[in-house]
Formats: sequence, structure tokens, C-alpha cells
Amino acid sequence: QKIGSFEVANEGTIFLDEIGNLSYDIQVSLLRVVQERKMRRVGGNKDIELDVRIIVASNERLWDITRTGKFREDLYHRFNEFSIEVPSLRERKGDIMLFANHFLQLTNAELGKNVKGFSKEVEDIFNNYVWYGNLRELKNVVKRATLLTDGDYVESKSLPFEISNFHRLQFDNP
Repeated sequence: QKIGSFEVANEGTIFLDEIGNLSYDIQVSLLRVVQERKMRRVGGNKDIELDVRIIVASNERLWDITRTGKFREDLYHRFNEFSIEVPSLRERKGDIMLFANHFLQLTNAELGKNVKGFSKEVEDIFNNYVWYGNLRELKNVVKRATLLTDGDYVESKSLPFEISNFHRLQFDNP
């Protein structure tokens, strides 16, 4: 018998990401765990009492997908004791370079590189791009650009074509 995530998190906190993508069957099982505060291991024959704080996240508004029937309303109300809505990266332009520099430090450490920063042109590109993939996209772009950078600063030639040429490609800009 394997110890599951809820059992590991017992007397602590568990984070469930992309909660809105759970199948109906999993939502039913999760609701049972949340309501009864106990679970049973797969193949087990006794219940395990749980004291777990649950934090959930979704890239969709849970109420919207609840109204469409994709997410159980009773589970929504269990999780909606306290909500924090985090605006998308494109709505927080002032944070883009803070995150980009953070990801650059992480990538430098991971790849054993010493790229110092971003050229002014790259900063402008980053600040004017839409970032459909939010932080995940920014992190991947910074990692790729750092890997391709030979000098001290990331230049636009190290960026993916669709990002460095975003406005020329005439994508819709929400």
C-alpha cells in the first residue's frame, strides 16, 4: 500500500493545482474526503483520519465552470471559504521584469551560466508581449534565451520568433 498525497499532508497543507480539470468521479471522491475528513488507501480496509488544510488553484474561475456543470457546486462551496484572485501576467506589466530576473537567476544556477540580465530591447519585448501562458511561458522563454545566450545579456536573437516578432505577426492583443 502506498501513502497518498493527502496522507503525506496530514496535519499540514495540500495544494491541488488545476482543480477545475478534475473528472466528475474524482470530484466525488474529493468531496467525500473533504466532508468526512477521512480517507481510505486503495486496497485498504480502514479509514485514516485527516486534518489537512486544502488550497486549490485553477486557471478558470471556479464559479463559471460550476455554473456550466463542469465542476460540482457542493465542492465549489467547500473550497470557496476564502478566495484570492491573481490577475494574469499581462495585467501586471510591472511584475514582468521582476519575474524574468528571478527566472534568470534560477536558470543561471541550473545551467551553470552567468548571464547578467536582459537588453533594453528584450525588456521592451517582454513588457509588450501578451504572455498567454503566464508565468510558465515566461519561465520557459527565459530558460531558452539564457541557454542560447553567449554574452552577458539576453538579446532578442535568443528569443523565440513568435515572441520577438509578436506585433509584426499581428496576433490579437486582448
